[in-house]
Amino acid sequence: MNRAIQTALCTIALAQFLKIPLTKRKTKKWDWSLFFETGGMPSSHSAGVASLATYVALKRGVHSIDFALAAIFGLIVMYDAQGVRHQAGELAIRVNELTEEVERLKGAQDDGKLDRKEELLRERLGHQPIEVIGGAFLGIVTGGLSYVISRWKRSL
Repeated sequence: MNRAIQTALCTIALAQFLKIPLTKRKTKKWDWSLFFETGGMPSSHSAGVASLATYVALKRGVHSIDFALAAIFGLIVMYDAQGVRHQAGELAIRVNELTEEVERLKGAQDDGKLDRKEELLRERLGHQPIEVIGGAFLGIVTGGLSYVISRWKRSL
């Protein structure tokens, strides 16, 4: 498999794994489902694209079209993670609050029986800027390490 793709995928997996102990530190509870969730610290999307751009920059140079594509793609993903997706998560929180209030009011009018027909929206969708920065930092480090390791292996 292409080393740049391996680097990005491994970095995404590492970022997803790191969410578990970092959240444990805050909440005092282990939540292994976070490995499969979006949102939280660090941003795995930012980590993945930053590692890809870093690896490509070191391998091909910052003047290459490969790096230009990886960098612009990365900036778009990071902007989306903390902008559009974050706002979608905020909207989901408000919609869920309204849904619960409607169900509470409906339950008060009816026989007290609430029948939920739809699931609540997922609220952890996007990232705070610090989570995007944390992911980007992780990606830069892993992208650099991957490049150094690949050079070291070639020299053996």
